[in-house]
Parts: sequence; structure tokens; C-alpha cells
Amino acid sequence: MSSPQRPRTADEVREAFRSFFAERGHTRVESASLIPHDPTVLFTVAGMVPFKPYFVGDEVPPYSRAVTVQKCARAGGKHNDLDDVGRTKRHLVFFEMLGNFSFGDYFKEDAIPWSWNLVTEIFGFDGDQLWITVHESDDEAEAIWHEKVGVPMNRIQRLGDKDNFWQMGETGPCGPCSEIHIDRGPDFGPDGGPLNDPRGDRFLEFWNLVFMQYNQAPDGSRTLLPKPSIDTGAGLERIVTLMQGKDSVWESDVLYPLIETAQSVTGRPYRVADYDDRASFSLRVLAEHARSSTMLVNDGVFPSNENRGYVLRRIIRRAVRHAYLLGTEKLVMPRLVSTAIDVMEKAYPDLSKNRDFIVDVLTREEERFRQTLKTGTQILDSELDRSSGRLSGEAAFLLHDTYGFPLELTQEIASERSVDVDLDGFEREMSGQRERAKQARKGGQVSDEKLAEYRGVLDAAGVTTFTGYTDTENLAKIVAVLDGDEDGTFEVFLDVTPFYAESGGQVGDTGSLRSDSLELDVVDTTFALPGLRRHVCRPVRGLPRAGETVTARIDNERRSRIRRHHTATHVLHWALRKVLGEHVKQAGSLVEDDRLRFDFSHFAAVTDDELLEVERLANTEVLANSGVQAYETSKDEATAAGAIAFFGDKYGDTVRVLRAGRSFELCGGTHVSATGDIGAIKIVAESSIGSNLRRIEAVVGEASVAHMQQQALTMARAAGLLGAPADALESAVVRKIEELKAANDEIKALRARVAATRAREIAESAVNGGVVERVDGLSPGELRDLALAVRAIDGIRAVVLAGVTDTGGVALVGATGAGVSGGAGPLIASAAKAVGGGGGGKGDIATAGGKNPDGLPDALRLAHDAVRAALA
Repeated sequence: MSSPQRPRTADEVREAFRSFFAERGHTRVESASLIPHDPTVLFTVAGMVPFKPYFVGDEVPPYSRAVTVQKCARAGGKHNDLDDVGRTKRHLVFFEMLGNFSFGDYFKEDAIPWSWNLVTEIFGFDGDQLWITVHESDDEAEAIWHEKVGVPMNRIQRLGDKDNFWQMGETGPCGPCSEIHIDRGPDFGPDGGPLNDPRGDRFLEFWNLVFMQYNQAPDGSRTLLPKPSIDTGAGLERIVTLMQGKDSVWESDVLYPLIETAQSVTGRPYRVADYDDRASFSLRVLAEHARSSTMLVNDGVFPSNENRGYVLRRIIRRAVRHAYLLGTEKLVMPRLVSTAIDVMEKAYPDLSKNRDFIVDVLTREEERFRQTLKTGTQILDSELDRSSGRLSGEAAFLLHDTYGFPLELTQEIASERSVDVDLDGFEREMSGQRERAKQARKGGQVSDEKLAEYRGVLDAAGVTTFTGYTDTENLAKIVAVLDGDEDGTFEVFLDVTPFYAESGGQVGDTGSLRSDSLELDVVDTTFALPGLRRHVCRPVRGLPRAGETVTARIDNERRSRIRRHHTATHVLHWALRKVLGEHVKQAGSLVEDDRLRFDFSHFAAVTDDELLEVERLANTEVLANSGVQAYETSKDEATAAGAIAFFGDKYGDTVRVLRAGRSFELCGGTHVSATGDIGAIKIVAESSIGSNLRRIEAVVGEASVAHMQQQALTMARAAGLLGAPADALESAVVRKIEELKAANDEIKALRARVAATRAREIAESAVNGGVVERVDGLSPGELRDLALAVRAIDGIRAVVLAGVTDTGGVALVGATGAGVSGGAGPLIASAAKAVGGGGGGKGDIATAGGKNPDGLPDALRLAHDAVRAALA
């Protein structure tokens, strides 16, 4: 009987891994987005991140076993491999993590043999080449590897906490690790096992098994978890590299096609395994960063100057800079991104659908940065001209921070001109920026103590049952009461509630909790933990106590207004995609009772005509009065049916689907029964909120009627002021503007004639072609025009006019004619100081201002002296 064919390609390895564990009772879970719901990380940095709420006990897992191939990115924050990309054989920003997980189900006795069976029987690795590391305290894991699996003791090594103990944080679930390493042979380093190979070049680790068996307390003590769990992670790229017999990830089938494209677009050859060749280094950077930026944009990250968008921008700019260093003037991202999509689209089919949009976003960003490089080079050249052999850290930081000019490029250009860069000064500026960012992030964080209280409530009472899709009030039992964040408020937790907790952009409900002895105003409703609704209350009568039964009643009129705005958000999303294109994706929203705000991806300002068409389409859906259906189904079925997911919402296996007219999306919010219930939709604003991100604001129902009534009233009043009917307002405004323009032209002509007359009068006081006069009551601009008029008179070679302006300040103007050396600046330099001001100019006209009118006599005397000296 022939052995099963060994998987070789990345696509085959993904499927082999998933199938192996699916056959052992694991639920196949699709990769989560690279944008995590965990606020402690910038990107999804490991396969366990989407499951973190299950491991810490914040949510009940819908399955006891899971298998995933998870998209991951490590760039920015403490998980940052960006600067190592291209320098080593295996560091990547984007990578895929193969993982199998147990949530209190199986443990070491199953996880260890399964991992061995997979790598030896399915992947085909030679068991005699495999080494195992375990934590120095983990006798159990060592015994299973040796006695059950059969690994010789001389290929099992014990390592300490640094290498073989995993912690989620200072507190919480943790446990020992066991890693599988492969011996790549003497060409990669000396013998001795992983213990003697700290860099992992010869004994390459490719699978890490984490045994979550402890809970760590704040004092550092550890107690056994009642249900220990399994979290494993194996890097797809490393495994594929080994199975394809390659030296590094760069020669594997997930990256070498990109290396080939990079060679083609730059015209530079790639030298395999040459890590000293600068061109090959740059080609590796181009390949990796094209792939990582493609995957990030596909998941909804867009280049900007904040958070994830800033990291993406750094990735793109690092790639473009390396193309620039290779002397490539033509755009490189379009072809590289297309290749990345070709390589990855079988595993992630949505890449094909979004191809044009991804290419467009990254091409535009490259075009912008190439202009930045051009501008930055000019600024740097100017700084280097006056650097005296050393460029200041402040200048380097300004280029880096304001103009996006990379420090490495600054150093390279500076070194070509034998100029050092003050790296210490640059680092001081960077540290200051990091500290400012750190302080800015501190706001709004929930303390560990508060989280512990919430988890205690969840453990004792479970999640809150939500009835708000159908009910506006119900009887409920208070299960816990905590002090609120503001004085005089309480956080009340109920067993069942009609109150919608803020999520998915929709604000939380308000209302009341009442009993015979208690009355509380609910001022907000939010999630303390997933599934645990927190009612923020102010007491009106009595104080809340756990165990008390209350009537929970929402403010239904407010909820109705919120419903209208929320359903309108979905209709507008549909209309935007129809008018602007399918690349439009929601990037955030706010749904309140009196307005809505919708953020979306788009690479240009929305024109007035496009906005009108979006509004027209949306209101057509309202007039159709189509029924609105909301129902629950599986996420896979909803996605297969074409439902669109909203940004920021978190979805489990069971999702709530909303069909409102021609809009079909996933949404857990509250909505109207028919599109006609929305009322008129009026877009009131459109703006940019960042690179490739736009925002519209709109009002609906009563709010839109009030808005349009106010607009009509304003137009009627304006028409009345212009003496025209409201429907002729535009023509009346145009006529009035033309009249004002004609009047201004006439005034300008009259002023010119007056100025000419006054100029001749002033010129009569000239002495040897020089004039110094005080002229009060003019604006600085008018004084300048008058000085030029005086200079234009025959025989006048130098003019200084000074006086108190129409706003009470002091203005001075100097002007020189042909044959006067030194320009006009010296004529008024000393005079300006006399009135407590400054200014000047290098040409034949100079202006200055001051704050001290009492100094004008001295200023005029100094100006006389300056004019005489200039004409001598």
C-alpha cells in the first residue's frame, strides 16, 4: 500500500493541516482579520489572538476544539519584525500561523502525539532529525515525548522561562511550552541541539505547543487552571521552506514569485543566499512588503498617519525606498501587488474580488511617496548646505516625522557628502514623540482591578440575556452593582435586559430601572465584557441592591430615532457602493438618535454630483418601503449568500443578518420594520478623515425634516434680503456679486486716482530724490500701494512712509528706485525697532510693523538718516 502523497505547495500544506485536525474532531475556523478586536495589539500577531476571550474566560467558546490557518502581521508595537525583513532567512511582516486549539478539552497526552504524527506521517519529516525542547519543570511533557512518542532522551532538552514558558501578560492564563526543532545539518552550524543554537540556524524551531495550565496572580503566584487548554502555532512559511528543501523562506513558493517580479521591475539580479549583497536585500524587502501591504489593505487597513495606517504607510514607503535605492524610477507596486494576489488568491479568494482596489490604493501611495522622496531630497540638500559637517538630530527628525523621509536614506545621502547625522539627537526627538503617544494612549483604559470585578460578575451570573430586538421593557433581577466611573453613578448588571449596549457604531440605550422602592435613570448602556451588559445609572430614588427585581424600560422614542438612523446607515452604504464602486468598505460609524456618521474607504473626494446620486438612490429605497428583515444564521451561510460584514463588529459562528431593501449585511443592531419608516435621508456633510478615508454625515426622519425646514427658512430670509423670491435666490446672489464686483472696481479706480494725487503731493517734499513722510489711517496694503505710487514719480529714488494704521498698529514701507544699492530693507530696519516691531525685505520694496505709535517721531528721524545715507 503506497503512502499518501506528501504535501509540497503552501496551498497543500494549509489543507493537509486543517484536514488532519478536522478528522480529530476540530472545528475548521476561518482566519480572522488582520485587524484584531483585542485592543492590546495593533495587528493579529498570533493564531491565538482571535481566541483570547475564550482563554481568559470573557466568552464561552462555541466549540471545544478548533483548527485555523491564521493571517498574522508583526510590525509596530512590541511585536515588530519590520526592520529585520530582508536581513535574515525567515523574518516576515506578514505570515500565516497554523494552529490547533483545545478549550478545556484535550491536553498534553493528545496534543503531543498528534503533532508528531502530523510532521512525520503527513509532512514526511524524518523523525531522526527532529529535536524537542520542554520547559525545565515539565516532567509530564518530557515523559510523553519519550515514553509515548518514542523520542530518544538525547534529543529532548529542557529550557527555562525565556524560551519555553508562555504568558499572555503579567496576570492570567500561562503555561510551559514544548517546541519541535529540525536539525538542518552541519552546514548550518555546530551540533549540540537547540540548547547550543540560540539563533536557531541549524536547529530550526517550526512548531510551538503551549500548555495553558496555570493562572498567574498579581503577586506572581500560580495556581492550576480547572480546565487546562492547548494553543499551538506553526509558521506556514517555515514549514513550506523545509518541505521544499529551500535554504530560506525567500526561495519558497509563497515568496519566490515575488522575488522574480522584483527582479523584472528593477532590472537587478537576485543572488540566492547572499545576505551581503545590497541589491538582493532590497529585492527581498520589495517582495515581502508587497505581499504584507496587499494583505493589510485587503483586510481594511489604509495608509494614513495614525495607528495601523501609519505602520502600513511605513511598510509601503520602505519598499518604495528600496526601489529608489536600486535606481528604479518607474512604479514597482502595481506589478508586485498583482503577483502577490496571484500567489495568495487561492487561499484568500476575496483578494481576486478586491484586486483593482488594492492595486489602486498601493499605486497611489507609491506615487505620493515618490514625490515625498523628491521633496525630502531638496529639503535635505538645503540642510546639508548649512550643516558644517554634522546634520542635527532635529533636522533629521523633521524630515522623518513631517515629510516621511526615512532616516536610513538621510544617513546615506549625508554620508555621500561626508556629513554625519546626530543620531543621539534624533533618538531624543523620537523618544519624546513616543512618550507623547504613550500618554495619549493611557486615556480610556479599564484598570486590571475593574476587569477582575467584571469577570467575577460574569463567572457568578453569566452573560446578560438580551430581549431588546422585540421588547422595550421587561422584569429583571439585579445580579450585581459596582461603583461607576463618575461620582454618584452605579454600574448595574441584570440577568435579562431590553437595553442595547453600545456596539457596531450604535450608541447604547437610555431609560429607567424601577421598583416600588427604587428609581434609576439609565444614562448609558455598554459592554463591560463580551456578552455582559453594563447599565450606567444615576439614582433618582433609593439605591440599587443585588437580588432586587426591577422593571427595565428603555426610552422607546429615542430608540426609534436610533433605529431609523441605523437602518439608513446600511442603505447609504449600499448606495455608496453603487455610485463609487464595490471597493467602498465601511471603516467606522456612529449611529445616534439625531444623526449618523459613516466612514468608508475611497481614494478621492466625493463630488457634489456623486453625493446627490447617493442621496437619490438611498431615498428611492425609502420610498419603495421594502420590508426589513433581521434573522440569525451561520456566518458561512450569510457570507455565501452575499452578506457584507461591517467594520468593527465581531462575529461568532451564528450571526444576525439584516436585509433592508437592496442592502444585505451582517449587523447586530436594532432596525426599523420597513425602509419607509426611516423617513427622508439627507446628507449634510462629506469630508476627508485621512488618506483614502472619507466620511459622510446624514440625518433622517424628524431630524432631516428639521434640517430641511431650517435650510428653507434660511434661503427664504436670504432671498428676502436680496428682494427676490426664494426660487430665484441663486440668480439674485449672482447679480449681487456682479454688482459688488463692479462697485469694488470703481472704488479701486477712485482710490488709484486719489493715491496718484496724494502721491504727487508727498513727492513735492522730496529732498535729493528721497521722501520720508508720516501717513496715518491707511491699512498696511494701502500704505504699500501709496509708497509705490510715490516711487513711480520722476526723480524719486527712495521712499519711506510710516504711520498709525486703521487698526491702531504701526506700519512702515520702504521703496527704492533704480541706482540705489542695498535694497529697501536698510531704509526701515532701524525705524521698525523704534516702534517696537520688525520686518523687512531683500528687494526694492520692504515692509515692517510695530506696536508703539509713540515711537513714530524717532522712527521717522531714523528713516531720514537711512535715506540720506542710501542716496549719498
